[in-house]
Amino acid sequence: MPDRTDPEGAIAEAAAKYSNWGRWGDDDVLGTVNFIDGAKRREAAALVRHGVSFSLSQSFDTDGPQKGWRRRTNPVHTMTDTGTDAVHGDQGFPHGFGGADDVIAMPLQCSTQWDGLGHIFDHGLAWNGRPADRVVTSAGDLVTGIEHMAAAVAGRGVLLDVGRVLGDDGELPDGFAVTEEHLVATAEAHGVAIGRGDIVCVRTGQLTRARRDGWGDYAGGPAPGLSFTAAGWLHRTEIAAVATDTWGFEVRPNEFDHAFQPLHQVVIPHIGLLIGEMWDLDALAAHCAADGVYEFFLTAAPLPVTGAVGSPVNPIAIK
Repeated sequence: MPDRTDPEGAIAEAAAKYSNWGRWGDDDVLGTVNFIDGAKRREAAALVRHGVSFSLSQSFDTDGPQKGWRRRTNPVHTMTDTGTDAVHGDQGFPHGFGGADDVIAMPLQCSTQWDGLGHIFDHGLAWNGRPADRVVTSAGDLVTGIEHMAAAVAGRGVLLDVGRVLGDDGELPDGFAVTEEHLVATAEAHGVAIGRGDIVCVRTGQLTRARRDGWGDYAGGPAPGLSFTAAGWLHRTEIAAVATDTWGFEVRPNEFDHAFQPLHQVVIPHIGLLIGEMWDLDALAAHCAADGVYEFFLTAAPLPVTGAVGSPVNPIAIK
């Protein structure tokens, strides 16, 4: 474990050791999603056996985890046309035609979502070493906007149910740091290998607990999650993306005396890794435990919101 008193030194060391800057050229906008190629998608499609599918998304509604930090609120859904309007003839359509319409207002990272490559910087530098102020402005992410990934995030998904393998009744306690050793042990327990281009889903069980006991501090509070020391594994395995059932992907409190999301600061701007948060992995995990198969076809396209640094997503796992 790095020196707890020196997060900046640990971040700098990991950033230099695991950097992917220039790996896919100076103009790259996909980062590790480049690892998903046609062969990987064909391999993933061949995993479909039962034809059963699972949504890995939480609900998008007012009963969500957000507490207002950094102006993140839960979605506000408003009807602009309703059945009442139609029944009372208030819509102005001929021959009895009626309908309903609605709008939604929400932060793009308020529920199940991807962190885009423009989401996190390290000392003013964004993915691939670009100056952050030339990448993300008031007009949005001008270079690595999430729209570039709209067609790319589909391939082999792998579930690592660390909560089931190492936890108590399927749940890891808050503050549990998931290390490389834990990830490897879980993969071995599941009989599955992790490799280039995989989309790895890590279940801790924290969402299960939040649904049972109430949201509490799920959004931004203590949580199980990946250890800072897992950065090497995330780089070496050449996975395309990783997603967890927690608010912030990495363990909280963080593993330094004074730090904020140090693993983010390495994996997004330096590794170029796509990060998913607040994914609902419970139904998929139950099915995997029942049939012993922890790999599947996974499609998780972000909404192509031009210039966005993150996006809601409804990931679909098909077995």
